[in-house]
Amino acid sequence: MALEPRIRVSALLRWEGLILLCRHEKAGRGAYWLLPGGGVNTGESLVDALHRELAEEVGIGEDLAFEGPVAIVDSIAPKRASVARHVVHIIFAGDLSGRSLERVVSRDEAVYGHRLFDPAELDGVVLHPPIQRFLRRWQPGDPAVYLGSLWAP
Repeated sequence: MALEPRIRVSALLRWEGLILLCRHEKAGRGAYWLLPGGGVNTGESLVDALHRELAEEVGIGEDLAFEGPVAIVDSIAPKRASVARHVVHIIFAGDLSGRSLERVVSRDEAVYGHRLFDPAELDGVVLHPPIQRFLRRWQPGDPAVYLGSLWAP
């Protein structure tokens, strides 16, 4: 039986030119990095889901305004993968400039830390989905883009 695609919202959060990523770790997959965000519940708007997930993953309040969506990405597991998976990532953007990030904390058990990355250093990072090139070139006000079907093992 085929599984329905899962909808995931996330935020490209910039702070003084750096991008905030969350470190995740799941059994059998090792550590990897994600834009902060998560799944959309039935009956929940995309923006409401994003506010809820950001509160859980990074402790950022409801007052953050978003641009976008700025990108949409399909993550479809190859047929040879042991687990069938299809995730549609809807990416928004937010500016954290002028905020103190000292209180960034997570209540999500899957998050094992946060880090600000310079876009130039993302090539050496295991990022799901693998959107390093997009993150290096995206600027506020850019039109939304479909990044195609990407899969990171």
